[in-house]
Amino acid sequence: MNDFMNPELSPHKRAEALADELTTQQQAEQLTYDAPPIPAAGLPAYNWWNEGLHGVARAGTATVFPQAIGLAAVFDRDVIRRVGHAIATEARAKYNAAQRHGDCDIYKGLTLWTPNINIFRDPRWGRGHETYGECPYLTAELGVEMVKGLQGDGKYLMTAACAKHFAVHSGPESLRHEFDAKASPKDMEETYLPAFKALVTKARVESVMGAYNRVNGEPACASTALFKKLKEWGFDGYFVSDCWAIRDFHEHHMVTSTAAESAAMAIKAGCDINCGNTYLHLLSALKQELISPDDIRNACVHALRTRIRLGQLDKTEYDNIPYEKIACAEHKELALECAEKSAVLLKNNGILPLSRDNIRTLAVIGPNANSCAALYGNYNGTADSLSTFLAGIQENFSGRVLYAEGCHLYKDRTQGLVRAGDRLCEAISAAECADAVILCLGLDATLEGEEGDTGNEFSSGDKKDLRLPESQRELLEKVRAVGKPTVVVLAAGSSVNIEGSCDALIDMWYPGQCGGTALAKILFGDISPSGKLPVTFYKDSDKLPEFTDYSMKNRTYRYCSADNILYPFGYGLTYSRFECGDMKYSAGSVEVTVTNVGGRFTEDVLQIYISSDAEGAPKCSLCGFERIGLEAGESRKIVVPIDDSAFETVDENGVRALRGGKFKLYAGFCMPSEHSGFNVYGEAAIEVER
Repeated sequence: MNDFMNPELSPHKRAEALADELTTQQQAEQLTYDAPPIPAAGLPAYNWWNEGLHGVARAGTATVFPQAIGLAAVFDRDVIRRVGHAIATEARAKYNAAQRHGDCDIYKGLTLWTPNINIFRDPRWGRGHETYGECPYLTAELGVEMVKGLQGDGKYLMTAACAKHFAVHSGPESLRHEFDAKASPKDMEETYLPAFKALVTKARVESVMGAYNRVNGEPACASTALFKKLKEWGFDGYFVSDCWAIRDFHEHHMVTSTAAESAAMAIKAGCDINCGNTYLHLLSALKQELISPDDIRNACVHALRTRIRLGQLDKTEYDNIPYEKIACAEHKELALECAEKSAVLLKNNGILPLSRDNIRTLAVIGPNANSCAALYGNYNGTADSLSTFLAGIQENFSGRVLYAEGCHLYKDRTQGLVRAGDRLCEAISAAECADAVILCLGLDATLEGEEGDTGNEFSSGDKKDLRLPESQRELLEKVRAVGKPTVVVLAAGSSVNIEGSCDALIDMWYPGQCGGTALAKILFGDISPSGKLPVTFYKDSDKLPEFTDYSMKNRTYRYCSADNILYPFGYGLTYSRFECGDMKYSAGSVEVTVTNVGGRFTEDVLQIYISSDAEGAPKCSLCGFERIGLEAGESRKIVVPIDDSAFETVDENGVRALRGGKFKLYAGFCMPSEHSGFNVYGEAAIEVER
């Protein structure tokens, strides 16, 4: 038996043995994302590129969960891990079927380039909805659970997860191929790197993907500073470039002159797999003595090690996962649960929940009312069934439902030849005939998304401001003028200020294939909303720093000024009310008594924040959270672990240490009111000395 076929040896030893069966040219060929077959091992061709952000993406039918930002709004580790496991199960089912039929195409493999753990530092960034929000702690906690769900806990990896985009990457999209993101040592250690460290050290993530941009002058995919961090953390997976990012070295960053030089720079730094075609020049780089054969062999060993860890040379417990697991009932139930728990109630003057007995006619209006795009977000699969907001309401309400599109998502008319505002009259008429209005506004991935994937007239996927498109602002004004009770349903992946008035406001994010059903259950009180904002909602983008400024000054809940907060981080109303009391800290945990003082069962998210008297410390930082459900009048003692690192601060040199002796711990259902400038209910606080 060849050593590479011996399952008793370590994956690394087996990978070395297999690599040594190949010529240097064959080793180099394995380092592009569309690798050729390896006859010596009986391995077919393999395409490394697959996506699983909120469901297996771009490969046909799959369960579509809420977009990542919506999953973050659930504030639930267990839910995120279950979603990861469901995605991995469907990826395996697709892979098994594809292998049986000799299909080795893109998006059919087991290396999922998920999750995106960049920090959503600026609400204008178009790809922010792919992330878990603006908080390094929340991002790390949820990212770890997603990786554990995707990779499983068996002898072999169920799928190989990927922490991306390493690092300091969050727009502008239009400049990403040439941009130099400059971040201070403090911001690197405190904000931009913690989630990556957590995924490497706590979840053993199998892959890290480099970003397009430079980081403090170095291309991220060949940064000595960033690769040094990976080595310090003990990373032993494979490193992959973002797609065609290495080509940017010589075409946009101008740090090299030729493709061969770029390939050499990347592989010598530690980039194993090239998503793109620059590694086609590796042999040229070798001929020019820019690299050695060992550089190619080392990268090949890392690539083959991952494939061995996935069990591609062996029989595994995952080989018999059937095709029928794709879009199965169990996964759809989980998608519905996520959509229900991710919805954030931002405003309610008492109109919600609606009474089915007192309303005979509902007007469902707006460009996102019957939109499938408003459910999907981006990096998505294709659902075999969809519940738009309109469909969900129609299925859960026995009275009359009047539908009107109202306006185009962002244009001033819905089709050619007509005059501007061609759907306004229909919307006004529907509102006039209704007892209440459900006005479905917002964005979709054509307005906020990735450069090259979007079709807007703005900034390659980034938002120019926080306002609704003008067509929707006019629709809101006209419908409100009718004077009927109005619930605004927002579909978006980022901070949006609707500006106009309404009786209730629900943020549904991009809620996945069951979004309409979830909305209807919330509207009619079958369940209570319980999601929380994983980002700050700002009043005005003009009060934010320049988009290109990567300093954290006046950014996110930890540093922004309260006078620009529309809705604070962690905020979200329910149909009940929880309060905290009897708060204590000891032995690395907070104990607090939580009471449901409202009139019905609901879930809510207990959040623990810490503030310090140390110089340069954030206003406050999330350091613990727990989703809980209580019956009306029920009290329960909740214990939330607090890691010792929560008491550390980072100085200007990027050194993390325990500084200052006085700390304040807050328990509540939003960030503390004294820092948000917002009237937060039910919070408690204690002072701690360390």
